[in-house]
Amino acid sequence: MRKKQKDWAKDMAKQRITRLFELADSEFKTHPGRSDRYVRLARRIGMRYRMRLPPELKRKICKHCHAYLVQGATARTRLRGAYAATTCLVCGEQMRRPY
Repeated sequence: MRKKQKDWAKDMAKQRITRLFELADSEFKTHPGRSDRYVRLARRIGMRYRMRLPPELKRKICKHCHAYLVQGATARTRLRGAYAATTCLVCGEQMRRPY
């Protein structure tokens, strides 16, 4: 019985995380601060239920200041050799990801 409860809770947490990222995306133009709050909530849900954020969602968060990254507004991406360098325009830090 406990295994079913754990699976149910993790599934619900995954749905909440994806919904929070959808809300962050839709609210960014009018309320960028609210988008950052949604991202913080999604991270906390992931930590509470001990689950990783999906890679496509993880790329939308700054690793240093945890701001919601949108190309052109809060992030800049440049291709360099074998990796893509994303610069957070909020804190100025760079994140490098291979491609």
